[in-house]
Amino acid sequence: MRLVTHGDSAPSSVNRYLLPHEHQVIMVRRHPAVLLRPVAEVFGGLIIAGLLSKFFGDKGGGTALVVVWWLWLLLLIRFVWKVAEWSVDYFVVTSKRMLLTTGLITRKVAMMPLQKVTDMSFQRSLLGRMLGYGEFILESAGQDQALSTVEYIPYPETLYLEVCQMLFPSKDEGDD
Repeated sequence: MRLVTHGDSAPSSVNRYLLPHEHQVIMVRRHPAVLLRPVAEVFGGLIIAGLLSKFFGDKGGGTALVVVWWLWLLLLIRFVWKVAEWSVDYFVVTSKRMLLTTGLITRKVAMMPLQKVTDMSFQRSLLGRMLGYGEFILESAGQDQALSTVEYIPYPETLYLEVCQMLFPSKDEGDD
């Protein structure tokens, strides 16, 4: 099974970080559950703004009413920003390394060569099990690496098995 989006071609936001001699094997976005908190904040803020509107509307507080709705608008703008960030964040596994690209304005690329990975595990919280995401924990020999945990990974069991197969290939794979 190959987990690659966009018809086996990486979007330009990821493709610019791939080396000419490596080919992409896995590419996934983070799970949409990363947006749960911003969604809850927007809806919670909407409920609070509605209740405060009723309270201030009865008292004739026009200025307070404007402030309340501007604050909610800021929450909404923050939510749109989080969705835009999520849409450009990718976890990529190539034939040579693992990459995590994040950020909309300040682009961050965390990378770990596959040869440096000495241990890899994943964990899933109860919410992660219900919604279908997990967290990868990568360990390497030597100093700390830029990529040690990857949160909100979709299909964690499938990805875990596929990455482990790349890290620890069977002896029969080269003997055709």
